[in-house]
Amino acid sequence: MGQRTAILAEILGFRGWRVFERFYESGTGQRIEVRRATPAPAGVRLVLRMERRWAPRTACCGGRRMIAQGQRDRRRWADLPWAGHPVDLEYAPLRVECRRCNERAVELLAWADPYQRQTRRLQQQMAFESASMPVEHVAVLHGLNWSTVRRAELAALLRWERTRVPPPLRHVGVDEKHLGRRGKRPEPFVTIVSNLETNEPVWIGWGRRQETLQQWLAPLKPEEKASIVLFVMDMHRPFLNAVRADPQLAHAVVVHDPFHVMKRVGDALDELRREVFFRAGPESRRLGRGKRWLYLRRWEKCSEDQQAELRDFLRLNRTLARGYQIAEEIRAALHAPDREAMGLALTHILLRTQRRDCVALRKLHDSLQKHWPELLGLADHRPATGRVEALNNNWETLVRRARGYRDLDYLLHKLRFSAANPIRTEHGVARFLALDIPAPFRPKT
Repeated sequence: MGQRTAILAEILGFRGWRVFERFYESGTGQRIEVRRATPAPAGVRLVLRMERRWAPRTACCGGRRMIAQGQRDRRRWADLPWAGHPVDLEYAPLRVECRRCNERAVELLAWADPYQRQTRRLQQQMAFESASMPVEHVAVLHGLNWSTVRRAELAALLRWERTRVPPPLRHVGVDEKHLGRRGKRPEPFVTIVSNLETNEPVWIGWGRRQETLQQWLAPLKPEEKASIVLFVMDMHRPFLNAVRADPQLAHAVVVHDPFHVMKRVGDALDELRREVFFRAGPESRRLGRGKRWLYLRRWEKCSEDQQAELRDFLRLNRTLARGYQIAEEIRAALHAPDREAMGLALTHILLRTQRRDCVALRKLHDSLQKHWPELLGLADHRPATGRVEALNNNWETLVRRARGYRDLDYLLHKLRFSAANPIRTEHGVARFLALDIPAPFRPKT
């Protein structure tokens, strides 16, 4: 091995392989001769022809006991650019027959997975760049088609998932996400199932019906369903019906997210405000205009001036003040220390909302009474319900950056990787940059 090829092999970093020839190519595939001490012109591609130094391994099981059956045509794999020039690795892989598993396959390559035309480190780099910019921008940066970048990124994410043990699924979060005007599908919603203990998405499906959640529950094994302790969901009835319709999930507890409970309380207060002011004449409408944000704001979040303004606003109507007090009591009841305290607090609230002269509070009373067991379940388990909405925000960030996704499976893998590798600590940054991909057949230390 000459000094120049030895340096190139050392830069490549693949043990058992060396570079026996290198040359430059133009965009049309013609060789370009570059003299010594003369920089290569811009826009040319560096081609490195590889040669195996060690005994080949099979791609099926990695065994060495094999019978070579002939060399295939030369293939090229795109690699990371060197000094601003795109690089291709060229090699003619062997077709071998393994005596260990009796399989006929192409030999194992140190730089790429089977059926891939990019090296692992290039796929890793494109996956890292796609986490912070649209795929189309990454494709322009590397001079590739956007579909090629998407497939390369998906291959890197799947390789990362194969290196980790799936976390146990005990606390399940179920929530829907409104798509708005994205796409032309008849379903305006998607259902996201997540693992609340790790904040990772588990499944994404179109729609938010009972059949949608059953599509995820049906393939689960009995032992997987037995390990599920509780479900966290909003007050959407079809999700609850899907869980209760499965006899293997009779032991699972269903609780409601306090965020969605308070959202329903806020809707009741907003309806009460409209009934008191906007439907009582122009004079009352003038008093209630511009006070919605203040009426729906928590008392602890208000400044002293806002609290004084809110007191004056609540003095205008007794029903309005009673509705605000009920909202504060519900918020405190959802954070009760135990089941008994929460039950007493919710019972007191139901007594205050059972009057039939106020339509908004009566609807809130019926809703709380209908979901009584799911509300009391919060006091027994206290799951990390905030992670449901946090995952929705991450979902929205990815979708806005890419201007929509047609492949939900691809979106699921991207969202799972970003949730499992948060960039908050030095270890998290290192895992994110490396995609946690180990080298094949790492030597023992």
